[in-house]
Amino acid sequence: MFTSLRRQINLKDLFPTRWSFIIFISYMGLFINQGLLVTGSKTASHSYNYNTIVVVLLTEFVKLISALTIYRQTHSLTQMRRDITDNQTVLLLYFIPSALYCLYNNLAFINLSSYDPTTYFLLLQFRVVITGIIFQFLFNKRLTRLQWISLLMLTSGCIIKQFEHSNSSSLNKVSSKNSTLSHSDIELQSKPSSLVNIHLIWILVQVFCSCFAGVYNEYLLKSDRTTQVDVMLQNAFMYFDSILCNLILLIYFDYQQPNLSAIDKIAGTLKLITSGKENLIFLIILNNAAVGIVTSLFLKSMTSILKTFASALELLFTSILAWILFSIPVSIYTFLAIFIVSFAVYIYSLNPVVNQPKTISINNENNTTLNDNNYNHIAIDAEEINSKLGMEQGRRLIV
Repeated sequence: MFTSLRRQINLKDLFPTRWSFIIFISYMGLFINQGLLVTGSKTASHSYNYNTIVVVLLTEFVKLISALTIYRQTHSLTQMRRDITDNQTVLLLYFIPSALYCLYNNLAFINLSSYDPTTYFLLLQFRVVITGIIFQFLFNKRLTRLQWISLLMLTSGCIIKQFEHSNSSSLNKVSSKNSTLSHSDIELQSKPSSLVNIHLIWILVQVFCSCFAGVYNEYLLKSDRTTQVDVMLQNAFMYFDSILCNLILLIYFDYQQPNLSAIDKIAGTLKLITSGKENLIFLIILNNAAVGIVTSLFLKSMTSILKTFASALELLFTSILAWILFSIPVSIYTFLAIFIVSFAVYIYSLNPVVNQPKTISINNENNTTLNDNNYNHIAIDAEEINSKLGMEQGRRLIV
């Protein structure tokens, strides 16, 4: 294994051009910013002064405009209308992953209000475990012993970090209680809380949304109805569907401003942005919109080993910057969890579980479809399928 590692770690192979290195740095920077910006926009009560659903909605709108602008560089307006008319079925097919990613992106704000950025990104790595299990049982792909070991290591790393978070949350609650409590009362209340709580459940829901959206995207990948559609038009379909899903969420399921109309919520958020009172909102929107573009370039030009290094470095730098900016301590639990998770993801990436299509014959131009931040949604060639569905499932946010 380590011989294989030495063979793969060659700077000229990892970064064949100057742009490769710039894309790599941008990829990491945007994802690190994602957690830090959202954390920085929280109030002292761990809530937000703005409507987070509107922020996700505006992010999808910016991405839609960007995708259509790029598409129009090589296609006429008449051709665009014809392509949209001919591919209405593809537009409908993207509703399912769009709904899942809509939930994923909104849960990112909820979970970052409960977790620090390092813990949040660490727990999201659990998607690798879920992906492996999905392919083991749904697609009858047998995992090797090494793959099971890596998944168990990753799970243990997540448990270690969640155990620390549960303990610290319990102790914080005790410290905020009346100081007249007896020593025995404090001792009783300071016992570690359960590892499974509502915050962890929301994280797991977010992970499942990412994984199942990735599996569905693999189905789209193998469908003849999508292979001939321009990549930017597919992106536009995804973003348009995401806008509709977020509007439904904003109108019927918004707990932040339930008494306001959707128009008032959007107008209020835009007023906060234009007035300069919440500058971080504008940065969050731009950052999350840029994630999709850079992720697309990253998946096209980087190797799977480099994607693994990116994941490990993101965890490391996020913990350091969170300590510098927000005084979030880097405990021994955090250090140990980062090491275990990073090593487990590396072992898994050497031979990721994937349900590859029997034949892949796709235009080089149309080789990646992504939603955001995310996130890493569809990879077309064999290596990208391995890295995407096997290791990088569903990252991109807020994408």
